Amino acid sequence: MTHPTDLTAPTPPHGSAPPPGCPAHAKPVVALEGPLFRQRPAELYRQLRREHGPVAPVVLEGGIPAWYVIGYRELHHVLTNDHLFARDSRRWNQWDRIPPDWSLMPYVGYQPSVMFAEGAEHRRRSGAISDALGEIDQFELRQRCEEVADGLIDQFVVSGQADLMAQFAHPMPGLVVAKLFGLPDSDIPRLVRDLQTSLDGGDDAIPAYVRLAGAMQELVRRKAIVPGPDVPSRMLAHPAGLNEDELTKDLLVIMAAAQQPTSNWIGNTLRLMLTDDRFAVTLSGGRRSAGQALNEVLWEDTPTQNFVGRWATQATQLGGQRIRPGDLVIMGLAAANTDPQVRPDQHSGSSGNHAQMSFSHGEHRCPFPAPEIAEVIAKAAVEVLLDRLPDVVLSVGVDELVWRQSVWMRGLESLPVEFTPAYLSR
Repeated sequence: MTHPTDLTAPTPPHGSAPPPGCPAHAKPVVALEGPLFRQRPAELYRQLRREHGPVAPVVLEGGIPAWYVIGYRELHHVLTNDHLFARDSRRWNQWDRIPPDWSLMPYVGYQPSVMFAEGAEHRRRSGAISDALGEIDQFELRQRCEEVADGLIDQFVVSGQADLMAQFAHPMPGLVVAKLFGLPDSDIPRLVRDLQTSLDGGDDAIPAYVRLAGAMQELVRRKAIVPGPDVPSRMLAHPAGLNEDELTKDLLVIMAAAQQPTSNWIGNTLRLMLTDDRFAVTLSGGRRSAGQALNEVLWEDTPTQNFVGRWATQATQLGGQRIRPGDLVIMGLAAANTDPQVRPDQHSGSSGNHAQMSFSHGEHRCPFPAPEIAEVIAKAAVEVLLDRLPDVVLSVGVDELVWRQSVWMRGLESLPVEFTPAYLSR
C-alpha cells in the first residue's frame, strides 16, 4: 500500500505527447471504468476478448494507456517472466503525463518496499515475510479468528439485523492481523479504522495512512527493544537484516494486503451462500461447505480483480500485441480466471481446483503462507457467523446489492441481513 506522501515519480523520459505506438493509439480502446465494469465485469471481459483477444488496449483515468491482460496463458507468461515484465514502476514511459494527484498514484508511485523490489532484493524482503508468517501456529490462528468473529457478532446479535460488510467482514482481518503483529488491544480499534480509511481513499485517506505509518514505526522500535512472539519481532531477527524503514514499509504492505482482499473474500462468500440455493440449508441435509464457497468465489468473484502492474523491460510480443519498453501491463486476475480457453464451461471444474490467479503467480505472488492465513481468517469468519446465525437471510433483494466503485477490488458496498435476535450467554 502506498500513498502520494511517500511516492516517487521519476524524471519524465518523454515529452508531453503520447509516444508513437502506445496502446491508446494502436487501435480503439475501452476505458477501464464505468458501471458495466463495476456491476457486470464478465460482460466486459467477453466484449474485450471478442474485439482484442487475450491482451486488450485500455485507457485509465486521464486517457493514460495500458495493456490489459485477460488471457489465462498470457497472464501466466507475464507473471513468470520477471525479466520481461518487471515491478519497478520507474520504467514507465508515461510518467511525463501523470499529474502528482493522479488517483492511481498509490498503486504506481515507486517506493522502496517489497512491492516494487526486484531480483535478489525482492527475494531478501519477501523471504523475511514468508519466514515470519510461516511461524504462525495455524491452530492458534484459528482460535484467534473464532474469538474475533464471536466478538464482532456479539456487537449486533441482539438487534436481529446487521450490515455484514461494515460490522463484520471489514473489521475481521484487521483485528486478527493486528494481534499477529503484537499490537496492544487498546491500539487495535484505532489502527483498524485508520487502515480501512487509508484503503478507501478520499480526503481522510492520507492522514489515516500517515498515522498508520507512524504506528508501525513505533511498533518496530518497541519490538527492537522488547521482542515477542509476533511477526515484527521475527522479521527484525531475520538474517535478511531489514532496517527500520524497510520493516516499517513492509509491515504496512502486509497489513494492506491482508485487509481488503480478505474482507471482500469474506463478504463475497457470504453473499454467495445467502443467494445461491446450492448453499442453502435444506431438510435433507446441510448447506455446501464454506470451503467450497470460498474457492468458488476465488474463481467467479475474486476480491482482487485487477492489479497494477508490470512494466515491460524491452520490446516484446504478448497475445498478438506489440509491447514497447516501459509499457504498463495490468493483470486481469478475474478475467483470466474466466478465460474460456482454459475453462470452456465456466461453472465446471472450480470445486477442488485451486489453479486460479487470485493470489497472482510467480515470484511476486502473495508470499507463502499468506494465502493460507487469509483462508483461515475467511473460513473461520464464515463458519462462525453461519453457526451463530443459522437463519440469517438478506434483508434486501439480490438485485439491490451494490458493488463498490473500484476497478481493482471486487466487493460489496454493504450486505444487509436479518436474523432471529439472540441474547448473549457467553
